Amino acid sequence: MADELLVEEDGGVRLITLNRPDRLNALNQELMESLADACADAARDASVGCVVVTGAGRGFCSGGDLKGAATSERGEAAPAAGGRVEQSFTRLRGFMETSRLLHEMSKPTIAMVNGPVAGAGIGIAGACDLRFAARSATFFPAFDRIGAGGDFGSTWFWSKILGTGAAREMFLLGEKLEAEAALAKGIYTRLFDDDALRGETLSAARRLADGPRIGYRYMKQNLNNAEDWAFEAALDAEALNMGLSTHGSALARREKRKNDETRNGDED
Repeated sequence: MADELLVEEDGGVRLITLNRPDRLNALNQELMESLADACADAARDASVGCVVVTGAGRGFCSGGDLKGAATSERGEAAPAAGGRVEQSFTRLRGFMETSRLLHEMSKPTIAMVNGPVAGAGIGIAGACDLRFAARSATFFPAFDRIGAGGDFGSTWFWSKILGTGAAREMFLLGEKLEAEAALAKGIYTRLFDDDALRGETLSAARRLADGPRIGYRYMKQNLNNAEDWAFEAALDAEALNMGLSTHGSALARREKRKNDETRNGDED
């Protein structure tokens, strides 16, 4: 069986690809575990300056693999009702670390939405800083179809991104949106022809990876703080982070000059 998650390096860009194209990259247990591990590794790796998440084939992610989950459950002894709920919570909460990592890691993150996205996939996309989408990328919450309230942080992310009114409309009515409509609502950051999406996304990712990493770290921290903090607390954090980032950038420039001088001296 082919690897269900592919990880590639492109300079300082870490490209993570959900690789179950026959199931529109639906999330089974193995894929969710691998995805959480890959995001944790990208967050730790100092060589990574930007993370891109995408799907193989014609879709980004169709949500949880309900068929696979049902098959798995039939093969296991059924725990008591309370135990089942506790086990389900613990397992799913661990998988959802993917969303936390994409949202909180110090590197910019991009969802390269190459086709339809639904269910848990909209949570993963919402966790990313930017969403670059193909014109074929329909957007479908779909939780009402399975009687679920949302997962992978989807209700939290989209309430923050769109505002509570638009998020309630999106989740409660559960309407499928064409890519152009999703762009107009602010769901997608940028929209490209399908055959141009990969090149445009990776070009932007390389620019971010080559950019001021210390600055991006504190920029993301400030933006994340702004979601919950009072205005004055956000100002305090910006002032502190500005000092930290400029000091760190100055040290980095000084170290680069020192390395350049050493290299030039070696060549003489």
